[in-house]
Amino acid sequence: MYVKICGLRDPDTALRAVELGADAIGVVMSAGSPRDTPAPDAARITAALSDAAPEVDRVLVVRHTPAADAADLASRLGFTVLQLHGGHGAADVSTAQLRIPRVWRATSLASDPQLRAGEFSEERLLVDGTRPGSGEPWDFDAISPDALGRGWILAGGLTPENVAAAVAQTGCWGVDVSSGVESAPGVKDIDRIARFIRAARGAALSNESSSDA
Repeated sequence: MYVKICGLRDPDTALRAVELGADAIGVVMSAGSPRDTPAPDAARITAALSDAAPEVDRVLVVRHTPAADAADLASRLGFTVLQLHGGHGAADVSTAQLRIPRVWRATSLASDPQLRAGEFSEERLLVDGTRPGSGEPWDFDAISPDALGRGWILAGGLTPENVAAAVAQTGCWGVDVSSGVESAPGVKDIDRIARFIRAARGAALSNESSSDA
């Protein structure tokens, strides 16, 4: 089970999340978000991760930023992945990939009921709720794993308390959390991060055991 902890704003918390087992660290650069991170702080996070955990994905998360500008920013600040929110299309993904090959697309079934992982040649599809990036809970019954394909990431309203059930229900390849592991908007809680990762991985192992039975 691939786990991304998003909305990190300082190197120490990012490194602690990696120690707890995170596969990816997301940094948000979006004006108005409580998790918006200035460029110098973002660069410090990517530098720390590059030195201590180069295998961990360093993900820049943007919303409504032109794809070319976002890709340039990601490359300049040391990110290895660009995650696009805000209605970006196939041409935007292609444009961004000219600068940074690893591009993820975040959207929702509400805006595109026929979602299919990889249909825009993105590396990963992140399936979120009605307002992607808001952290609001949503109805996972709308998900058809067979229709979505393989290698997609579930997001939106996940917490340490509900992630196991969400993984069991959807069969997702990975999970993404931000507000669900916070003690206040933009303030990550290390204990909640640890419990989230344990719960997600435990559910994935249970799914695998059930499949093998």
